[in-house]
Amino acid sequence: MSAHDSDQATHLAQQAAQVLNDAAGIDGHDIALVLGSGWGGAADLLGETIADTAAEDVTGFHAPAVPGHGGRLRTVRLPGGAHALVLGARRHFYEGRDAQATAHGVRVAAAAGCSTLVLTNGCGGLNPEYGPGSVVLIEDHINLTGSTPLTGANFVDLTDLYSSRLRGIARDIDPSLPEGVYVQFSGPQYETPAEVRMAKTLGGDLVGMSTALEAIAARAAGLEIVGLSLVTNLAAGIQETPLSHEEVIEAGQAAGPRISRLLAQIVTRIAED
Repeated sequence: MSAHDSDQATHLAQQAAQVLNDAAGIDGHDIALVLGSGWGGAADLLGETIADTAAEDVTGFHAPAVPGHGGRLRTVRLPGGAHALVLGARRHFYEGRDAQATAHGVRVAAAAGCSTLVLTNGCGGLNPEYGPGSVVLIEDHINLTGSTPLTGANFVDLTDLYSSRLRGIARDIDPSLPEGVYVQFSGPQYETPAEVRMAKTLGGDLVGMSTALEAIAARAAGLEIVGLSLVTNLAAGIQETPLSHEEVIEAGQAAGPRISRLLAQIVTRIAED
């Protein structure tokens, strides 16, 4: 990616941010959420929706290409008066092998004024103790995509990438939340049993196809990040039955009301802190 392309990506993010701020009639947002598989219901529990825009009507966003993934961008006024930007239009790396497109949403969040980012996903579990339906706080990640949304001599420090302060707030809400390391693969194919063993050997607890690239871009943009994973299935070689996207959707639907309440509580507390 050239310097010109980088400038263009920044310009597109600023354009999209202005559209979203204008749609809500506000000068800026405070906190952003990227809602992955199973997490979509949280937006309805956060507060009053004051703007709701189709993804394809906002610069740089597209309608979802995967069943079960949302396609709306919403502004929600939280009980304390803060404004949450709910990004229901995640662009996955496997849709075009383009890390810049993957990073667009979080860059828009930063341009819209957000200082905090909540990343969620549905994932495979490597630890049998984290069975389907478990929520795990992301304490760190391993990026196995072979790509990055950063270019040039952009030496961003990723220490405490998933904020220990924000994880502490989440554990205040639910002290039983475990923590784990998320491993992002490129997808769209599910990981092989050998790849799952490799991820576990490297220190991974969770595997999926999102989140890590977004977190890198968000840190570079100055956002404080917290990540939560919903374990929708045990990973290949650990689970005895074949993996399927339908299984992921069903697990997300089953856990949806419970994890949505949890996420709404966490976001409300972060906004008040």
